[in-house]
Amino acid sequence: MHETGSTEIVIVCHGFRSSKDRIPMTNLAVALEKEGISAFRFDFAGNGESEGVFRYGSYHRETDDLRAVVQYFLGEKRSIAAIIGHSKGGNVVLLYASMYNDVCNVVNISGRFDLKRGIEGRLGKDFLERIKQHGSIDVKNRRGKVEYCVTEESLMDRLTTDTHAACLSIPHSCRVLTVHGSMDEMVPVEDAKEFTKYISNTKLHIIDGADHEYTKHQDELASIVLNFLAVNPHEDKDMPMQFASCTREKKFHSRF
Repeated sequence: MHETGSTEIVIVCHGFRSSKDRIPMTNLAVALEKEGISAFRFDFAGNGESEGVFRYGSYHRETDDLRAVVQYFLGEKRSIAAIIGHSKGGNVVLLYASMYNDVCNVVNISGRFDLKRGIEGRLGKDFLERIKQHGSIDVKNRRGKVEYCVTEESLMDRLTTDTHAACLSIPHSCRVLTVHGSMDEMVPVEDAKEFTKYISNTKLHIIDGADHEYTKHQDELASIVLNFLAVNPHEDKDMPMQFASCTREKKFHSRF
């Protein structure tokens, strides 16, 4: 928890088999904290320090985890200024926005639009046939150690998660920023462009040369996110930046 005493809070979500302590989650939370905005990083069930068993897919389960976090802070009389997700977390925050009408700023960092892609790289060729035949597939690391098991049910959870429908369901009152690196080796930059076709109130920013983790572009990523959150959609674009949240507490001017 990056507590600044602000009523407003930003929730930051990690990606696939990641944790709250990975880049860029930590750096974004610190950047928000420096601007006086409280930020909360957490681990989805079965990841990092959280309890539970890791499950492949689980997009809706992780959306439920995020829902529990949002409801907790709302119960504590905090205002959810934004939800931010990296990689798979980007998909989760978009799913959340399509299901619940209690957030008005969403940041999707390197999310995957086409969830049918990227599977073969982890599960190998003919994964559908093999999983139907054997019921599951063990995913091993380079040393041959099993890292996790993919069941047919968990695979279908991913394949039936409809990103297109979710994007269409996000209300226009919800502002969405999609950020992607032009050199992302995990999720093609073309996916970022697909999101913008179906989300009604959206902005797209491609960071030239950035990889999936924004290894050499942390400051640029933080600057883009903070400037998006600082824009007041109800005022002239040439006016000084004001923090755009569902319930504005105060003006803030980004130092980036």
